[in-house]
Amino acid sequence: MKMRNKIPCSAERLGLLDPQMIQAVSEASAFHIGHQYLTENRVRIVEADDSQISSAVIGNSGLYEQTIRLKDGHLISKCSCTLPEEPMCRHCIAVLLEYHRWAQPRQSRKPATARETKAQPEVDPSTDGNAATTSPSAPDVKLADLMRFVEWLQPAMQAIENAERMPDPPRLGAGLVSMWIQTIRNLEDRRRESEEVQVNLESDMRDREAYVGRLTQQLQTSITEAKAAQATSQELQREVTAYKGMLARVAELIVELARCDGQIQSVASEILSKGSQLERLTGSFKEAAEALKAAVKQNQSQ
Repeated sequence: MKMRNKIPCSAERLGLLDPQMIQAVSEASAFHIGHQYLTENRVRIVEADDSQISSAVIGNSGLYEQTIRLKDGHLISKCSCTLPEEPMCRHCIAVLLEYHRWAQPRQSRKPATARETKAQPEVDPSTDGNAATTSPSAPDVKLADLMRFVEWLQPAMQAIENAERMPDPPRLGAGLVSMWIQTIRNLEDRRRESEEVQVNLESDMRDREAYVGRLTQQLQTSITEAKAAQATSQELQREVTAYKGMLARVAELIVELARCDGQIQSVASEILSKGSQLERLTGSFKEAAEALKAAVKQNQSQ
């Protein structure tokens, strides 16, 4: 139910709000239509006292429910309609006008110092002193309307039980029977809306379950892939450890080769040195041989 804005109110009781005060805080068009609803007897006050009113109004598009309260110096109104009228809609205005008209006879009988919190029932002289409860608006139920309502009610209830479309209601004027019919239709509309919401929720739930199933399957696949990747990682770690051992061995071999290379270079140097000495000896031997040859020739010639 939509709540309107709070309206500052100096009245101590709702019955003290007269039409001029209501019109002063209402939109002109809303007040005009609300007054029209009042004259057409569309307002039904369900429960009322000097601080709160519960009511229903037959609007142009259906039956609307209202709650009006007088609290902490503010008038607070709520209505099930969606009209943008501020600070009160036409339906709440019609209710306040009806309550003021209904409350006037009671207030005229109250002592000036009385501070009653609820409306007291009036006594009809024709009842010999027995109290008769009065309603804000006298019931205007006609027997013909009531019979047409009963005829419509049976197929309507059967349609509701079979989840079928309700038959069209009989054409009646504004009154209590029309309000009954509109209330039943509103309840059926709400039931159908609830069923549609339930169907939509079930469809949405199925979609979410399917989505969760896909996510679960993807999660399981990801877990399997993660396990395989973990096994591959462990195998790679073992291979890396083996490669590290091989690299350490290669480093040792490189050091050994460097040491052997130094030794080879040293031996080569010694060999080169010995070769030079051999060459000098060979030269000396050649010179000695040539000297011997020369000496032999000289001896032979003598």
